[in-house]
Amino acid sequence: MAALADALRHDVRRLSPGERLPSSRALVDRHRVSPVTVSRALGLLAAEGLVVTRPGSGAFAADRPAAAVSEPADLSWQAVTLGDRSVDSAGVSWLLTPAPDGVVALSGGYLHPTLQPVRALATAAARAARRPDAWEMPRLGGMPELRAWFARAAGPAAAPADVLITSGGQQSLTTVLRALLAPGAPVLVESPTYLGVLAVARASGLHPVPVPVDGDGVRPDLLAEAFAMSGARAFYCQPAFQNPTGAVLSAERREKVLDVARAAGAFVIEDDFARHLGITASPPPPLIAQDAEGRVVHIASLTKATAPSLRVAAVIARGPVAERIRATQLVEEFFPARPLQETLLELVSSPGWPRHLRAVRAALRSRRDAALSALARELPELRVAAPDGGLHLWARLPDGVDDTALAEAALRAGVLVSAGRPFFPAEAHAPHLRISYGTAASEPELAEGVRRLAAVLRS
Repeated sequence: MAALADALRHDVRRLSPGERLPSSRALVDRHRVSPVTVSRALGLLAAEGLVVTRPGSGAFAADRPAAAVSEPADLSWQAVTLGDRSVDSAGVSWLLTPAPDGVVALSGGYLHPTLQPVRALATAAARAARRPDAWEMPRLGGMPELRAWFARAAGPAAAPADVLITSGGQQSLTTVLRALLAPGAPVLVESPTYLGVLAVARASGLHPVPVPVDGDGVRPDLLAEAFAMSGARAFYCQPAFQNPTGAVLSAERREKVLDVARAAGAFVIEDDFARHLGITASPPPPLIAQDAEGRVVHIASLTKATAPSLRVAAVIARGPVAERIRATQLVEEFFPARPLQETLLELVSSPGWPRHLRAVRAALRSRRDAALSALARELPELRVAAPDGGLHLWARLPDGVDDTALAEAALRAGVLVSAGRPFFPAEAHAPHLRISYGTAASEPELAEGVRRLAAVLRS
């Protein structure tokens, strides 16, 4: 649709105001697209004010008001008022920007559209919207049935009263970090770690302190050292299928992480974003399941296993910290939209939900294996571990390779991958690439993307 809209914009600019565009049937024949695509493209141009549609008559070039000739406004004064603090969204923007046409997308944080439960979501949303009270204000804290569902998923240590429904995982991170830590405070994070938490922490005036991870997750000895040196009172981690490495925190280290946090008098922020993306095995129970002290603040999200716009998640916490988090959410956003809460409840309560999860796991396993095979064939010099779940491969590049320059060159060659450097809170110890197999359309597309990447690396 975007390509057709661009073509029509070019055509409209050559028409005089009031001049008629070709008929929808003619556009279908000329551009070899469906009538629905033509209708949507014309609707987009109408919203932009470029065309006027008249039922029964067609689409016409709109009047173009004469551009006012004036000096551009002087906005330089804002630099003084805003001061020296800035919000860097470059890393997150890279991950959320769709790949251009013709580019193989091996970067991103969401399932390919063919793996998303689109029909089930449409059915769930339709049912939710038909309820008489669907657009009323929800109960503060979230719908009771949805809170109970998240509590059951977290294990017997969590009660529905401990659950706060939020507007997605990213919003949960923002709320939790602002509730727990004052501006200027340090926060321990895995290294490498999720780009989004680094962006939120820095935008909130916090100082991310790196704690290295290996194939078994964060290293407890270095975690204890980081707490002692920084005086931090919170540690952010992803124990299940960590982004970007895919590591699962081992059973032995899980207990040690909680012991280290206990000794430091600190909270553990557990981001359980990928629990439903296991491939060869289900991950261990969440950390909160073995926390009897209210030390773990648990964030559960289903967006990665469903669709990007299903922005509903949950924060599970107990004690005074729970009240602080609830208050922070209330003053920042009031509450998540009720129709989305109703839609998610319909989805996870339907018989199709477990079937969808089984289908996603099978598809991710196939794509992971295809990506690993292609990398072994085309780029044997890369060191890549096979993750047990998640959406990504973490590839160690040869020493001396500039991963940022490589990612930029790969994009020009038709494959989108993520440089490893931005995932590190401080200096990267080695060059890496994050290669996302969950975003690809098919196994052949994965193979083609790896082939293009290999050609760039060898050039």
